[in-house]
Amino acid sequence: ACYRRLRTPGVGKTTLGKELASRSGLKYVNVGDLAREGQLYDGYDEEYDCPILDEDRVVDELENQMSEGGVIVDYHGCDFFPERWFHIVFVLKTDNTVLYKRLETRGYNEKKLKDNIQCEIFQVLYEEALTSYKEEIVHQLPSDKPEDMEDNINQILKWIEQWVKDHGS
Repeated sequence: ACYRRLRTPGVGKTTLGKELASRSGLKYVNVGDLAREGQLYDGYDEEYDCPILDEDRVVDELENQMSEGGVIVDYHGCDFFPERWFHIVFVLKTDNTVLYKRLETRGYNEKKLKDNIQCEIFQVLYEEALTSYKEEIVHQLPSDKPEDMEDNINQILKWIEQWVKDHGS
C-alpha cells in the first residue's frame, strides 16, 4: 500500500509522515529531501527563491520504491505522480492565521507568504488531489493544533490496519 500526504508548506506534513512511518513500519520519503540529495532540479525560480523540481526525474527516481509498496510520500503537490502509486491521499488543512505564523517563522518572503496563504484559502492542493486521484481515496484532515496530529495519526493507522486486513499484505 502507498499513502500520499500533501498540502501547503507549514501544515505539518513532515512531522506527520515521519511519525506515521515510525509507528507503522512503512517507509517514509520526503520528495524535497530526495530532490535535494539527487539534485533533481530543472532550474531556479528567482521570484520564489527556490529550485524548480524536475518532476520527471523525481518520478523515475521513485518508481522502484513505489512499485514495491509500503511507502509514505511527503510533498506539497501531487499532479505529476502516477495515479497507480497511491491507495489513499491525505490532504492537511490549516487555519490561515496559524499557517501565516508558521510560514513567517520560516522566513518566507512576502510574495511566497501571500501565495501560500491564498493557496490554502482556495484549497488549491485539495482540488489538485481531487482531479489527480479518484475522489473516494482523497481525504482532508485538520492540522491546526498539536492534538490534531495525534488524531490524524490514529485515524491513518486505523486505515492502514484495515487496508492490510482487506488486501492481505
